[in-house]
Amino acid sequence: MTSAAMIDPAGLDARRQYYERIDRHHLTPLWEVLGTLVPPTPRSPAQAVLWRYQQARDYLLEAGGLISAHEAERRVLVLENPGLRGQSRITQSLYAGLQLILPGEVAPAHRHTQSALRLVLEGEGAYTAVDGERTTMRRGDFIITPAWTFHDHGNSGTQPVIWLDGLDIPIVQLLDAGFAEKSAQDEQAVTRREGDALARYGYNMLPVDFEPQRQDPTKVFVYPYARTREALRGIAAGDIDPHHGYKLRYVNPATGGSPMPTIGAAAQLLPAGFETRGCRSTDSSIFVCLQGGGVARIGETELDFGENDVFVVPSWNELRLQVTCETILFSYSDRPVQRLLGLWREQKA
Repeated sequence: MTSAAMIDPAGLDARRQYYERIDRHHLTPLWEVLGTLVPPTPRSPAQAVLWRYQQARDYLLEAGGLISAHEAERRVLVLENPGLRGQSRITQSLYAGLQLILPGEVAPAHRHTQSALRLVLEGEGAYTAVDGERTTMRRGDFIITPAWTFHDHGNSGTQPVIWLDGLDIPIVQLLDAGFAEKSAQDEQAVTRREGDALARYGYNMLPVDFEPQRQDPTKVFVYPYARTREALRGIAAGDIDPHHGYKLRYVNPATGGSPMPTIGAAAQLLPAGFETRGCRSTDSSIFVCLQGGGVARIGETELDFGENDVFVVPSWNELRLQVTCETILFSYSDRPVQRLLGLWREQKA
């Protein structure tokens, strides 16, 4: 590309006038933006940032006194990346928010084309219902509401219950494919006993006439934290991965694919005193600390994290984790989409 400093003033003025003329016809010169559109490496506007759970919790409980779950439909504080303010997104492709439901409340049933996950952080006595089956929400449980499934939340206990919501809202927005529908009833009718989906699809067995497609979302819509911890501690007797510690990804047990076609999730255990080697990948990731704490070094940024804190690792930023005590992290990203499109890339130090 010719440097502007090498063009005489008359030439620059001619170009400016040319740009103004074609702009009136909704045309623009590629050569002025090519470096931005096709960068040599990812340049995410998202920032490495951490949300302190205790601070966000205080604001969320304050919201509980200002608006009901029924009036809000979903009483949520969006975790908005400071590099993407005003866009209701935590990364370029994903959304995150903290949701509160108080004792006796119901967040009314609805459905939408956006896929969603819930990670329970605090409280007991609440439930999520998905297409006629309820599951009791327990801390650390990973719960899914697949696209276009009716779901509602209720709290029949005595404590406030808080969880992290993760959705593919920006992806659906990009594709202009968003639909939503409210149910005629706040609470959907229960048609299956609790645990039915896990029994049918979560024990390395399937109904004899069930033929899943690889792109289908999982029928197992709750992954209990107790089983996650058991699996992580089970592999912790073996060799440790220097970049990830002991890390497992959640899968659709019927296909081996991601639980949702647009969002992948994982859990990892880091032993006390462990420090990972540097690693970076093209999928921006959201991490939640379920146990322990430590330091996340993300590029040039250093973040101290503790229990229930949330932090973001933007695309192509190197991540190093160092923990002082045994730590369990949950994470989710858009890796399944990138893999499907042949875009995902990883680099290890």
